[in-house]
Amino acid sequence: MKILLDTHAFLWAANGAGLSAVARDAFLSPQNDLYLSAASYWEICIKVSLGKLTLQPDWRQQFDDEIAINRIHWLPITREHGQRIIELPFLHGDPFDRMLIAQALCENMTLMTLDANIRLYPVPTIW
Repeated sequence: MKILLDTHAFLWAANGAGLSAVARDAFLSPQNDLYLSAASYWEICIKVSLGKLTLQPDWRQQFDDEIAINRIHWLPITREHGQRIIELPFLHGDPFDRMLIAQALCENMTLMTLDANIRLYPVPTIW
């Protein structure tokens, strides 16, 4: 299964806590391919710059290590992803989450998320 990590799922996995047993098993399963979106990294950087998210001083290296250890693939934002947002009903106002939904739909991925608003969309989720 191809799994796109919501921003909070990646942060919780990197910290080793917060994931449900089902999500943790899916995250650790070698049968699954994990992806981190450029949108999530962008969201993290914005929240750090605004002081809404406090991370360790070496967070960049920690993230790089987490990505390498867990074989997480980088998912860039494409024009197709942006265009898919146009087709989404406006059920969720968070632009980062809307991009993740569009990416998951375009790439036939399951979105690992705890966000109930995301589950309003026709995208497979796991938590």
